[in-house]
Amino acid sequence: MRDVLTVCCYCGCGCGLYLHVRDDRVVGSSPSRNHPVSRNNLCVRGWNAHGFIHDAGRLTEPLVRRNGRLRPATWDEALQITADALARVVHEHGPDAVGVVASAKCTNEENYLLQKFARAVLGTNNIDHCARL
Repeated sequence: MRDVLTVCCYCGCGCGLYLHVRDDRVVGSSPSRNHPVSRNNLCVRGWNAHGFIHDAGRLTEPLVRRNGRLRPATWDEALQITADALARVVHEHGPDAVGVVASAKCTNEENYLLQKFARAVLGTNNIDHCARL
């Protein structure tokens, strides 16, 4: 077993935790004793931060819908389809016809970029976040 020091993905606090890895699978998590934020503590989400990593329902590749069915796609293809669809909606219905929902599993910096994308690229203030601290 080996331990990998990382930052918890569940909220913006940035708690330090160790992911416990056995046979290339993450099997547990525990707090970092010396981390300046968490100081050997984790909330219930942090203690279970490893749970979604190997979940059977987790997507591992982009999927696109063709003829009513989802099929695997390359990242380039999926991003182009998404960009084209967003541009079409903004063009036809205006920027307030779209919105962005950010994620607690993103870093603060990634969420900042999402709000900049929503406001500067899409032209909408319709952005929200799933974390409710």
